[in-house]
Amino acid sequence: MSYKFPNNFIWGAATSAYQIEGAATENNRQPSVWDTFCTIPNRVVNGDTGEVACDHYHRYETDVKLMGELGIKDYRFSIAWPRIIPAGRGSVNEAGVDFYKRLADCLLEHGIIPHATLFHWDSPQALEDLYGSWQRRQMAQDYADYVTAVVSRLGDRITHWMTLNEISCFTHMGYAVDATPVHAPGTQLTSKKAVWQTSHHALLGHGLGCQAIRAASPRSCKVSLVDNFCVTVPLYESPENIAATQKAFHTCGSNGGIIFPALTGAYSPALLEILGEDAPDIQAGDLEIIHQPLDYLGLNIYKGAYVRAIDNEQGYEILDLPKGYPKMHMPWLNIVPESIYWGIRHVSDTLGRKDLPILITENGCAAQDEINAQGEVIDSDRILYLRQYLKSAHRALSEGYPLTGYFLWSLMDNFEWSWGYDRRFGIIYIDYQTQQRLPKASFHWYRECIRQNRVV
Repeated sequence: MSYKFPNNFIWGAATSAYQIEGAATENNRQPSVWDTFCTIPNRVVNGDTGEVACDHYHRYETDVKLMGELGIKDYRFSIAWPRIIPAGRGSVNEAGVDFYKRLADCLLEHGIIPHATLFHWDSPQALEDLYGSWQRRQMAQDYADYVTAVVSRLGDRITHWMTLNEISCFTHMGYAVDATPVHAPGTQLTSKKAVWQTSHHALLGHGLGCQAIRAASPRSCKVSLVDNFCVTVPLYESPENIAATQKAFHTCGSNGGIIFPALTGAYSPALLEILGEDAPDIQAGDLEIIHQPLDYLGLNIYKGAYVRAIDNEQGYEILDLPKGYPKMHMPWLNIVPESIYWGIRHVSDTLGRKDLPILITENGCAAQDEINAQGEVIDSDRILYLRQYLKSAHRALSEGYPLTGYFLWSLMDNFEWSWGYDRRFGIIYIDYQTQQRLPKASFHWYRECIRQNRVV
């Protein structure tokens, strides 16, 4: 099989603001919850921060030139709320807006379409101080006002918008009960219900954000949500295991309370039954706001959970992986290439949204990259990972599922959240001492995939 993709297939790469921009205090930017989180002892490996990161704020022209050499025509990045509205609400910082104008103009000059994520975890610390950010419904409205400010100013240059990135990560991993959350804001709450309320408020933000984008954009635009739902994968593809996998999809991770209401207008009944009194409070009209029409769905897929049919009350079992199961350079990053195929298939079949085009908005891996004696990074392990996942994506296309594009994570090594600079996801190596950029072997491999429009 040649693993050829359609001629109009989108080949892209992705980054996020806090992970690469740096310039944490420049031109009136105020702290995000991640700036604060990084100052708390023992929360981030080596005490790293995003204060400088990859210095993309000052080096974006160099980075865009590298994108041109890579051959991508589409680039996904995020916009930092604390740059645009430093206090979280109120007056707009035009100097912050100007950076994204310059970035978008540079991309367009190189023939690259900008895809902007409006929120990638870096909420303003000011709103955390004021009312606890996502713990309050007010956060959804303040987010929508921020969206209006951005889209009204950048909508002449940017027509592809993504509301929120990975709701579960900045809610269910940023708030917890009787545990220390691994992500910012790192807040302990008193009940599971309070945690689920944070993700409900984020969903409201998504819905209001969709409305704000469409109202504020001066041009015709496309709107999406980016989610990283738990992908259930049949241990092997028997009819029984496939049915069990679809059933397990409702209650795996936070699926039933995030992707279900966003795409179907209702929380999964199976999840609500499990949550009982821990289910979030849902006010009249909330689900209608949340269930906005989307032009496409962005899926961030790195791994999956194997499922088999079993004679128990649920009719399925989510399986633990054996000790020797292969993984990349993160504790959670198990290699499950079929997860891309099943993630796409679940949207069409399990969620019943055959109408909805899909972009893989993130897929990639951390590897133990080293510069060899010849000054190269030969990351053949990353190429192995990416090649298998792209073949799985091709399978979805070959079976008629509406996959329209793929954004590799990540364009460059970056600040990897609570792992700091200890883990590298990029296809461009960053020397953080000198800020030198060095394309890895995977960069050249991906460029050839793009050139030939197939998996090589």
